[in-house]
Amino acid sequence: MSHYDDREIRDPAERERDLFARLPAQIAHAQSGAPAFAASLKGIDPATVTSREALARLPVIRKSELLEQQKCARPFGGFSAVRWGSACKRVFSSPGPLYEPEGARPDYYRLARALYAAGFREGDLVHNTFAYHFTPAGSMMETAAHALGCTVFPAGVGQTELQLAAMADLQPNAYVGTPSFLRILLDKADEVGVKPTFTKAFVSGEAFPPSIRDAFAARGVRASQAYATADIGLIAYETPGGEGMVVGEDIVLEVVRPGTGDPVPDGEVGEVVVTTLNPDYPLIRFGTGDLSAIMPGMSACGRTNVRIRGWMGRADQTTKVKGMFVHPGQIADVVRRHPEIGRGRLVVDNPGLNDRMTLHCESSVGGDTLAASIAASIRELTKLRGEVSFCAPGSLANDGKLIDDIRKYD
Repeated sequence: MSHYDDREIRDPAERERDLFARLPAQIAHAQSGAPAFAASLKGIDPATVTSREALARLPVIRKSELLEQQKCARPFGGFSAVRWGSACKRVFSSPGPLYEPEGARPDYYRLARALYAAGFREGDLVHNTFAYHFTPAGSMMETAAHALGCTVFPAGVGQTELQLAAMADLQPNAYVGTPSFLRILLDKADEVGVKPTFTKAFVSGEAFPPSIRDAFAARGVRASQAYATADIGLIAYETPGGEGMVVGEDIVLEVVRPGTGDPVPDGEVGEVVVTTLNPDYPLIRFGTGDLSAIMPGMSACGRTNVRIRGWMGRADQTTKVKGMFVHPGQIADVVRRHPEIGRGRLVVDNPGLNDRMTLHCESSVGGDTLAASIAASIRELTKLRGEVSFCAPGSLANDGKLIDDIRKYD
């Protein structure tokens, strides 16, 4: 079987209907079971949220809000619908600290389909080098491998010599971990005369450029990657179809203009926002802070969900100018005020070591009157003076940036 289940190859319209038929119940569940959503979604009738347009009207919840709420309401800030006990199998910590629950359901993070696409099958012995303490990566991969019927050696990180000894004794055929640690293991194995037995690998946590992928393939290891977070679990994954990543099942993925909740057109780079149907941690419009873009067409592997371009950087471009924080949302508000602007980008530089802000605006109109009006909006919304420069529609880079800080202090 070339696909994990039939849901991966169903008609896209059927998937969309299914997601939005299930969404109202998930929103109602979040309102009743997670106090933070009872507050943020107060007055929202779940029965009315049956389309992407309706979903886009709900507020985006970002990690900064999770952190602030967790300081007031331990352990999960009121965003989780599970508490200590049998429904909450583990709790993990991410930098912040930010605490996340792991529910008791099998394959809680839904990564089994990503491992399956990477060639993992029942009977494989998986050498899992992700950490098993504090952060959830080790458990995320182990629970997925178990769902496929794989056996897992919980190697964790470090202790290269002991890991090589285990590889020599157990002969694992599959690796899970960062690409850099796989390279270390393979190089060290060559150095000490241990024959690596990996034929497949699932990597994450770092950049995975084609040069490293090709180097692994030359050594007989086919490696794939996925995009996942501790909060959401699987978001998208690579398949044998090649370019891009296929979005996972049981989530609604949007790409929005950074600093806002406004969806951007397909193909435009923006922040990935995910609504999950996970009943234990029912995150509604969770802003990942990551940049990506929706790709046209479907994967050549036959999976029919939309594809994204993978991780393309961070969306939080907040910077400080003359002692004042300037946020992407403020720049988006400036652009929104003036329909003559297509896209805008605030460039911050410092000629003569003096901070300067220039809002570059795509516009076919331009003119001194419009420039003055835009400059007034910049001052009103940021409390700072800013210059305005017009450019041709479509000329700004499609990289999701609303703020580009290019100051140098040499």
